[in-house]
Amino acid sequence: MAVELHLPDLPEVPIALGPVRGSTPPRPRAPWHLRLRDTLSSYLPLLLMLLLALATWWLVKNTPLGAGAPAVAVIRHDPDYTMTGFAIERFTSDGRLKLRIEGDTLRHYPDTDRIEADNVRIRALAPDGRVTLASAARAIGNGDGSEVQLVGGAQVTSDDGSGGPPIEMRGEFLHAFLVSERVRSHLPVQVRRGTMELRAAGLDYDHATRLLQLQGPVHAVMPPNTRAGRR
Repeated sequence: MAVELHLPDLPEVPIALGPVRGSTPPRPRAPWHLRLRDTLSSYLPLLLMLLLALATWWLVKNTPLGAGAPAVAVIRHDPDYTMTGFAIERFTSDGRLKLRIEGDTLRHYPDTDRIEADNVRIRALAPDGRVTLASAARAIGNGDGSEVQLVGGAQVTSDDGSGGPPIEMRGEFLHAFLVSERVRSHLPVQVRRGTMELRAAGLDYDHATRLLQLQGPVHAVMPPNTRAGRR
């Protein structure tokens, strides 16, 4: 069964389009340069932070590196002092003279704490009074003078304290240890005592024990009176 619904005619209501009463009218669009200024103002803190980061990176990149640990100063082999017409004396604790070194010129080298002397003359006294004399055209020794290398016309003369003739050693090189009373050489030497003379390729002499070791070949010159005295 069909049902029909009849509505009464509604009165016509006039409709007009226009601004709603009480609402704010839309603002006009700002010019582009004002909009750009507002945008830059909003992002200005971020831009400043970016510029600060770039400046920090540039400084780190271009700052020279530190020198690091200071380099060790190289000590040159130059004398720190020189003496002319010198004389050096050393004494024992009780005031007795035990060593005198004199010569024309002396130079001290701080890098090795060694001394070099020209035309040197040495006088060493043992505790028992025995005397050792040494001389050479050039001498190289340690600071306290207890050990010296004699170069050029080297000569060492030592008294054995027995009243007999001293022992005399000559050569172009003699290494003298004045405290232990030893003389060594790896070059040809000449040894003389009284009228006896020995020539060898080298020597090692211990004055405390009176032991003389010669390196061959060895040549000996013994006068007839020496051989007769030994019979």
